[in-house]
Amino acid sequence: MIKETDVYQKDGKKNGKLKVPKQFNETYRPDLIKRAVIAEQSLSYHPYAPKKGAGLRHSTDWTRNRQRHFKCAYGWGISRVPKKVLSRPGGGWQGVISFHTYKGAMAPQCVGGRKAHPPKLEKIIIKKINKNEKKKALRSAVSATAILDLIKLRGHKIPDVSLPIIAEDIENIKKTKDVLDFVKKLGLKLELERSKTKKVRAGRGKTRGRKYKTRTGPLFVVSKKCPLLKSAKNIPGIETIEVNNLNVEILAPGTHAGRLVIWSKPSIELMEKNKLFM
Repeated sequence: MIKETDVYQKDGKKNGKLKVPKQFNETYRPDLIKRAVIAEQSLSYHPYAPKKGAGLRHSTDWTRNRQRHFKCAYGWGISRVPKKVLSRPGGGWQGVISFHTYKGAMAPQCVGGRKAHPPKLEKIIIKKINKNEKKKALRSAVSATAILDLIKLRGHKIPDVSLPIIAEDIENIKKTKDVLDFVKKLGLKLELERSKTKKVRAGRGKTRGRKYKTRTGPLFVVSKKCPLLKSAKNIPGIETIEVNNLNVEILAPGTHAGRLVIWSKPSIELMEKNKLFM
């Protein structure tokens, strides 16, 4: 149970201690976090389905090719696949006789046929979660940002510092180079190098607007709109967000909790004052 933690200055030095809000002492519940993240992601899903009548745009008949010789095709061991009639010029002795060929159509197993079980527009793709469960999941994700083992398990390169990381006077940083200097003074130089990693995605996603994969780096949480929101914007992997806009997905990307978060002192005070996520 965490009662208080160190407060860091812009130069990376400690400047006293601060009482930690009770949101950071919530029980770690990875099952709730996963449900909440999936529910959050489902809000951006788009319903999709094939065009009405796809694969059914042919005139077909499956008995025509045998009606000359038999009254009906049933019972003669003939395939009952619906077939599309293709007329072609013949090569008879007169040179003008035409003949018919048949090609399977409409049936799911045929080339050019319909899909057997296509996606449907009426499918419910929105995942729901109770309000209290969602709040508890958010508090659990907040508390996970103060567990060193979970942060390292996500792959973050972090030294042994007092968690959660709280800094003062960072909301007024106006230059990107000053943000980089502050992060390096906290001992997160290796984390910045890790966040720069950019690789080509494996698979078909390369051709679908997501060619590259990048790392998820530190998250800055601030109390209000401030210069830091813009000054940290161009640093690879680093994100900034107001404490009122926090959600489970940004604290636990990919449903995995334990993201490296740097909290501003005013955001912690605002969280305790307004009893956020309670």
